Amino acid sequence: MNGNGYLHHPSSIGILACELYIPSLYVDQSSLEIYDNVSKGKYTIGLGQQRMSLCSDHEDICSLCLTVLSRLLDQTGLHPKQIGRLDVGTETLVDKAKSIKSVLMQLFVDYDNTDVEGVDNINACYGGTAALFNAIHWIESSFWDGRYAVVVMGDIAVYAKGNARPTGGAGACALLIGPNAPIVFEPGCRSSHMTHVYDFYKPDLSSPYPVVDGHLSVQCYTSALDTCYTHYCKKALMNIESQSNPLSIHEINLSTFAAILFHTPYVKLTQKSLARLYLNDIIRACSYIPNVLIEKYKNLDIRSSLNNKDLERDLIEHSRELYEQKTLPGLYFSQNMGNMYTPSVYYSLFSFLSSQSNEEQLYDRRILLFSYGSGLASSMYSVVCRKVHESRFTLAQIQKSIKRARHILDYERIELTPDLMDKLLLEREKNEHKVPFIPLQPMETLKSDDIYLKSIDKNHRRYYEKFLRNDNSIEKNKEDMNRSIQQLYTEYFQNHKMNGYTN
Repeated sequence: MNGNGYLHHPSSIGILACELYIPSLYVDQSSLEIYDNVSKGKYTIGLGQQRMSLCSDHEDICSLCLTVLSRLLDQTGLHPKQIGRLDVGTETLVDKAKSIKSVLMQLFVDYDNTDVEGVDNINACYGGTAALFNAIHWIESSFWDGRYAVVVMGDIAVYAKGNARPTGGAGACALLIGPNAPIVFEPGCRSSHMTHVYDFYKPDLSSPYPVVDGHLSVQCYTSALDTCYTHYCKKALMNIESQSNPLSIHEINLSTFAAILFHTPYVKLTQKSLARLYLNDIIRACSYIPNVLIEKYKNLDIRSSLNNKDLERDLIEHSRELYEQKTLPGLYFSQNMGNMYTPSVYYSLFSFLSSQSNEEQLYDRRILLFSYGSGLASSMYSVVCRKVHESRFTLAQIQKSIKRARHILDYERIELTPDLMDKLLLEREKNEHKVPFIPLQPMETLKSDDIYLKSIDKNHRRYYEKFLRNDNSIEKNKEDMNRSIQQLYTEYFQNHKMNGYTN
């Protein structure tokens, strides 16, 4: 037996607990449509986005990750010595050598725990999934010492002013991984597709902005989706058959799952993606597909249909009911936070879990997930929700944690006007590599126990501190708080312009 009382071949490995980070600032996409002088609905309907999260200069990727990890430890009551592995997934780099994981070790060294495996995982939006797989593999391996693993993933997604800017966002999450979990990653039910392509990349290390070929990126995403789904269905069916499953499942298709969730750069892409999987099921002549559709598309070459917009519209209509049942409930966070890069698909999982009124609705239900990172790396895999016995880590506790985050999302965020957003992002761009640097934007956006960036010295060393709120200003009327913060930001940028700090 090992330190946690498990044999060295643990079972039911998955998510035991989670914590989510919701940035306090956001911009409304309908206001952004007016500000950008584009047609009404271009962002809200065309992209499917409602709001986009923003970060102040007190927030960088390390502060987001420090905060969400600190809260996970506080909420679960875990002692830092109980953690044996910590993996990080991100593409928001502040250093080309020093890992964010090493920064997070600040939360462990005071407890005399430096025996923590894992480092950062980087490949665009796929890094969080790579970190998660590494944590699972460690627990499955002969090197597991009985302790828990933690996966932290987060990003601040910003784009240069123009058409891509409304597809930004920010967020972070921390996942506690271990055996006897209420959300289990199905063994043997995973496929991957990796190849070399320049669809989205960041070659200019002095700039926070990516180089994006939008059309190519969607093509690559769709092609990876096709390939992963084909291989996943084969592997999952073989896995079920090898276990002599009493359910006698003869095929894997979209009807197999309670939810079908995707990496979500923008919400509209998920509807197209679900329709694409539906096309795969049509071509496979799956049992739930109407015969008329099987006949209609029986001679279609799926590889040559990537750019067929008429086909896409037809399939979106035919798969609408499936989309509304299995994908739409997983989009609430993405609609209201934007693209979070590495944690995106996991926020879709959180959203779906919180959409169910109680945990019993989820027991024994399977959820399909598709993770994608440009360049490219992609995987499709499934989780099963289960009732656990004799454990403090339950599905109900996970739902409770997610609902706390949804409360913050709905009631505790502060709206910035689009012109203030532009100024904030311009200042972030100008300060990207500035040293020494002290954040000066209003601190009223910070919540108690947030860990924030205090300063960067002349040698680029970053210092962080926990924010302790001494008043109840965050509990003020939401409209009053919005006006107050917007006024503070307006005055801040006016003062800096007069002092020559900004254009």
